[in-house]
Amino acid sequence: MLMKPTFFALTTLCVAATLTSCSGTSNGGDESSGAASSAGTSGTAGMGGVPTTTSGGTPGTTSAGGVVAGGVTGAGGAVSGAGGTMPAGNGGITSSGGATGGALGSGGASGAGGTTSNGGGGADGSTGGNGGANAGGTAGAGGMPPTVTGPCDLYESGKTPCVAAHSTTRALYGSYDAHLYQVRRASDKTTKDIGVLSPGGFADSPSQDAFCSGTTCTISIIYDQSPKGNHLTKAPAGGYKPTGDNEASATALKLMLGGHTVYAVYVEPGIGYRNDRTSGIATSDQPEGEYMVTSGKHFNGGCCFDYGNAETSNNDDGNGTMEAVYFGNSTGWGKGSANGPWVMADLENGLFAGTNGTNTKNTPLTSDYVTALIKGKAGGFALKGGNAQSGMLKTMYDGARPTGGYDPMKKQGAIILGIGGDNSNSASGTFFEGCMTSGYPSDATDDAVQANVVAAGYGK
Repeated sequence: MLMKPTFFALTTLCVAATLTSCSGTSNGGDESSGAASSAGTSGTAGMGGVPTTTSGGTPGTTSAGGVVAGGVTGAGGAVSGAGGTMPAGNGGITSSGGATGGALGSGGASGAGGTTSNGGGGADGSTGGNGGANAGGTAGAGGMPPTVTGPCDLYESGKTPCVAAHSTTRALYGSYDAHLYQVRRASDKTTKDIGVLSPGGFADSPSQDAFCSGTTCTISIIYDQSPKGNHLTKAPAGGYKPTGDNEASATALKLMLGGHTVYAVYVEPGIGYRNDRTSGIATSDQPEGEYMVTSGKHFNGGCCFDYGNAETSNNDDGNGTMEAVYFGNSTGWGKGSANGPWVMADLENGLFAGTNGTNTKNTPLTSDYVTALIKGKAGGFALKGGNAQSGMLKTMYDGARPTGGYDPMKKQGAIILGIGGDNSNSASGTFFEGCMTSGYPSDATDDAVQANVVAAGYGK
């Protein structure tokens, strides 16, 4: 900034001079369009700053950065041709004023300022213009909103796209800007859809707060963010419980996520969600992946806090007719080490920490926020888990299916949350987000999704 008065003075001298001494030849300008200091050989090529040319004044009036970006850039051009008294590179420094112009603009406008300065390159203004184009363009890019990436973008990149994506806390696609969930108000039974604050962003909890003020609300729909439309509503009657389930309170658990207040699905016995008429969910022995972010502090040993693939009949249709990720400390069928809670696979008539029985490599997950993951394919499945606030996933199991009718699988393709396949609803747990995929995700994709969950900032 200290050089600006000098440039103004030099430019004034050039304008005040005769046309013979100031116009020079265009050769000096052609050479100064590069970074070489040979611009100084033309000496009198300062006409770049004269308003009657396009090299000086014109960019100053058209750049998105305003007079600062273009005008100072033109001045830099004038100095570039001023008898070599100042290197062309210093003119480029002056065009860092273009960077200021870029910053003043927003988004693409900043980049436009840089482009206009570059376009202003005529005779001797070329050097200053080029400096403005680079600096202004860079500033414009920095001013653009950052590209948001969600877990489903990562699954898509891994060629195992999401066929279900549920969350009351955030968007699971970087471009998602529709509804996350719906709340029902107790006072008059009206409902309101809750969306995101911005595309790919966090839940619009202030909208819920305003709607539910002075009364209570429950979560009536958890929308599927994938193109498949596999929305979840309260579960109907099933083989275990012959009456329908209840909706979760919309305000039972408030938390911070990435600096924003959001709400979770807080499940207690009697609460559950389901969709028996789905699209795109794996059936029979088709491969799939599932994960959910849950709580290592809120759980029990009841059956069954699940998220994933289940029977479309709402009944127990036999071994291998479901494949859902389970979290809790049930020991009725299998278990991990110590006292839990563990990530396990609910494959119907069995919660498996690995193969049959106890798997000591499946260790408890007790952090406030837990990532629990299962993926299954013909002949085998894997379990992973980790802290959703830091670190990587641990592989708890990766191997063959349990014996006793689980290979091949006979999955039916319904989706459940908070309950078992036959509407067993005696479990407790917390659901923040979860996805289901078409195809068996790679380990690299699993790691990328975990990193995305950590970066989201649960509890922060």
